[in-house]
Amino acid sequence: MRFFLHTHPQLMAIPMRLQSFASAQKWEGGVSMVQGASRGIGLEFVKQLLEKNGKGHVIATCRNPTKATALLELKNQFAERLNVLPLDVTVESTIEVHYLILFLPFYLLSYISNLCYPDLALDTSMFLCGIPVRVFEYVSNTVFDTATLGKMKSPCSIESARSITERYGSLNLLINASGILSIPSVLQPETTLSKVQKSSMMLAYEVNAVGPILVIKHMWPLLKVGGLLGTDRDVAVVANISARVGSIGDNRLGGWHMTKTISVEFARKKDPIACILLHPGTVDTDLSRPFQRNVPAEKLFAKEFSVQKLLNIINNAKQRDNGKFFAWDGQEIPW
Repeated sequence: MRFFLHTHPQLMAIPMRLQSFASAQKWEGGVSMVQGASRGIGLEFVKQLLEKNGKGHVIATCRNPTKATALLELKNQFAERLNVLPLDVTVESTIEVHYLILFLPFYLLSYISNLCYPDLALDTSMFLCGIPVRVFEYVSNTVFDTATLGKMKSPCSIESARSITERYGSLNLLINASGILSIPSVLQPETTLSKVQKSSMMLAYEVNAVGPILVIKHMWPLLKVGGLLGTDRDVAVVANISARVGSIGDNRLGGWHMTKTISVEFARKKDPIACILLHPGTVDTDLSRPFQRNVPAEKLFAKEFSVQKLLNIINNAKQRDNGKFFAWDGQEIPW
């Protein structure tokens, strides 16, 4: 059987291609991902990352890229360095497929090994192809289950997965910029008790709190690789855009502190990742426009100004900053 394997160049090439596929190269300038990039702060992050780092690559995700006109204009301008992908934080399958396709060669190898060694048990044939059985069992049971494959019908989603894994294999920076405060006819500010709606509250929680955590969960393996190569930083950075109101120390109101919890997880596992929280100030975007009436002019920032300040914080982040909360001016906000 070993002789059969060694005398079939195409079969022998598969593990070699898999090794090349799974090992991330050092991308000069690094690889950044902006989640929620169709407009506002997210779009400005994409713009400045591309303009200020002439060699860096950017992955920009949003729910419906075909309608993200400004983002597509950037794609035309930076075709070689900008990858625009669909991702909906309320649909986990559109998140997980982005990196789980990394394991597609395992699935293909199982199929090929079964063709080459039809009389052998799967574990034996996989061993001959160089794939640890436990790895394959985990992938086949948790990644390629029927439910997951059934959700992967969109060619756009499949292409998204290939783009991150085959082209990059790692992430140096993840910015979670999506968020909602109001949506006409869907989500309105609860200015009185009579306006409180369960569906609106659940949607806000799903998009603003749960969504970013799911993105981090599924990009975690890529971030661990990116923390070791690609930029001058000694860590990969996860930057969650939030608000000062999330700080207990600042206002005694408290908040949902998933970012802090994630930072503890990274530290416990000694991952080369720093997870930080950023307060951009009140920025003149569609998101804040319904709430700007009482904001002093000097406190209402242009998105270009705010993002420039936040990128300065991100670019200077160190491992010791893991779990910290920063305002736009670099001031650390107490939890």
